[in-house]
Amino acid sequence: MENILEIKNLSKKYKDFELKDINLKLPKGMILGFIGENGAGKTTTIKAILDIIKNYKGEIKIFGLDNRKDEKKIKEDIGVVLDDMFFPEILTPNDINSIMKDTYNNWDSGLYFKYLTDFSLPKNKQIKTLSKGMKKKLEIAAALSHHPKLLILDEPTSGLDPIARNEVIDIFQDFIQNEECGVLLSSHITTDLEHIADYITFINNGKILLSKTCDELLENYGIVKCTESEFKKLDKTDFIKYKKKKYEYEVLIENKTAFNKKYGINTIDKITLEDLMLLMIKGVK
Repeated sequence: MENILEIKNLSKKYKDFELKDINLKLPKGMILGFIGENGAGKTTTIKAILDIIKNYKGEIKIFGLDNRKDEKKIKEDIGVVLDDMFFPEILTPNDINSIMKDTYNNWDSGLYFKYLTDFSLPKNKQIKTLSKGMKKKLEIAAALSHHPKLLILDEPTSGLDPIARNEVIDIFQDFIQNEECGVLLSSHITTDLEHIADYITFINNGKILLSKTCDELLENYGIVKCTESEFKKLDKTDFIKYKKKKYEYEVLIENKTAFNKKYGINTIDKITLEDLMLLMIKGVK
């Protein structure tokens, strides 16, 4: 399967933080959910992909092209939504249209104004007067309106109510119906990713802890709740992490079928991405 985005051995060192050998692949026609707590390295990785930060080690290829050497060729085909609004707040959505049509060869004013209507966004109000959710919708409209092949989204649904979030998620799913396109979606709203992500990459403290298909994680991984005596009978190689609670142990396992076959424990809770994050970060090995 051809990759629309590929990162090899990305490293970047700061005074108090380091990205360490990040490897990541996003196949065409897929959505990759990028998860991790604040400060884990998600935004730094995204900024490296966009060549916003410099002097990093490793290789980043987008559409098979080097993101540093071929930045001008790549830029036209990437739609970006960052966590912090990047449009000057004195501008209006109409102003954004005027600027963007001079920036992107493929800018589609008709599509842009359709999104403004669909999102119930005013055309002539200054951005500073809009709510956080409306600003986010404006960013998404702008990101989609030059017909990109790759969407890079950092918290694109933050500040949106559940109805608006579902609306935006539907748009992202429609976007990848074109199997030449792809989406890298960083989000703290893991329930959104459970619905739309094909792959999940989990980063913590600058390192990738795991990268698997979303189906594999949600179907094969599980949580076993057991007593202390039951926990002491478990082989450490049969679980990933555990957390001791007041009356029981919560144990993160990678293969529910194999675990049940070995220990005869039928009651294994399904896992959510939030559960996975909490146990991987806070759990003990």
